[in-house]
Amino acid sequence: MKKIVTLLTLAAISVLPMSAEDHVMAATHGSRDTNQKTPEALSLNLEEAQDYAIKQNRSLKNASLAVQEAYAQRWQTIAAMLPQADGTYTYSNYCGYTAEMTMMGNKVNINMPNVGALGVTASVGINAQGVIGALLNNIAIDMKKIALEQSENELRSSVMNSYVSVLALQSISNLLDSSLMNIQHLEQITQNSVDAGAAEQTTADQIRVRVNTLKNNINTQKRNIELATNSLKVLLDVPVETELTLTEDLDEILSPERVLTLLGEDFDVRNNLTYQQVAKSTELAKRNVHMAGWAYGPTLSLAYNYSNQKYYGDGGMRMTPPNTVQVRVAMPLWSSGKRAAGVVEKKIAYEEAKNTLSETTDNLAIQYRQLRFNLSNAYETYINEKENIEVTQRVFNSATEKFKWGAASNLELTNASNDLINAQSTYVQAMLTLITAQSDLEEFLNK
Repeated sequence: MKKIVTLLTLAAISVLPMSAEDHVMAATHGSRDTNQKTPEALSLNLEEAQDYAIKQNRSLKNASLAVQEAYAQRWQTIAAMLPQADGTYTYSNYCGYTAEMTMMGNKVNINMPNVGALGVTASVGINAQGVIGALLNNIAIDMKKIALEQSENELRSSVMNSYVSVLALQSISNLLDSSLMNIQHLEQITQNSVDAGAAEQTTADQIRVRVNTLKNNINTQKRNIELATNSLKVLLDVPVETELTLTEDLDEILSPERVLTLLGEDFDVRNNLTYQQVAKSTELAKRNVHMAGWAYGPTLSLAYNYSNQKYYGDGGMRMTPPNTVQVRVAMPLWSSGKRAAGVVEKKIAYEEAKNTLSETTDNLAIQYRQLRFNLSNAYETYINEKENIEVTQRVFNSATEKFKWGAASNLELTNASNDLINAQSTYVQAMLTLITAQSDLEEFLNK
């Protein structure tokens, strides 16, 4: 019996694309520590923040579990084609019953002793549909892995956008603080001139209004920073009480060389995760056509049965052979068109999948052109705004010096201050737009 079971096992494994190592690795794939404590304070650069979010994010944990689930489903499909063994033990007590039988015209009483029956059945059944089903499970695993990678890339992009948003708001707030210090210094100089009778109080009051306006803008920026920081904490999955420190600034994250490299790369649609997902769906639809066609195929079944009976008392007849081997081939003959309709249905689904793949390919090409244009335009805007902020800074410095010596009016100084603040804010926004455009294109290209 052991030899037969071993041979059946080896025969089944030889036709299946699965190893025990795959199953063991699947059981541990993607597991994460869910009991890790969140620290009271975090200091993270951009890459550390992205890695931390991936480690903590619950949606990603579910996506990782979905991969494990797909591995388990594949093993169920494969195990159904491997030898199955069942053991039984039955004890029968006939309560002293004596059977009467007539043999050659004479009645014979036969004692019915208590009996214990041990049975072991080993069987294996293989058909083409089962093998194709295992291959379909492999495709399902690949699709789950692609979905997991997509989720990770999307989360990395979201963390990056949120991270740089906080930095941009902090930069604008710092610029406003610097402008406030300059205006307050001019306010003090003007007030001294008023006290000395060299200037009118109206001029000092106008500058004071400008100071108060800047203070209000700074308070607004602080509220915006708090809101953006809390949004980043949500992505990192940390409590709102956690003290979060960002250790990188926009200049460190921004890489003009990387931008130019991205603009110079050619687009290969096969590297795009959306295309890979749709391509796998198309492959799955094609394999489903094969599976439906093999519904006409035969099923081979092998079975071995061992039986042993033990009589407790006199009498009893051993009618069941102890060893039985069965070979069975089943061939479907007629299903009233059910199988044929199933094949037609899968072929139609396959054609739909091919159309979807073609449409996706075209749409991705258009999307790439748009993302590349966005990045190119953002880079040009960044270069222009970088030059503008240098010019407006020189104009403001000149107006400040002239105002100190009475060669410029309060209106000229206010206009120069407004221009500088607007240029600074626009420059930071241009940096943010450029980083976001770079992130979007990198995510699209699966970089």
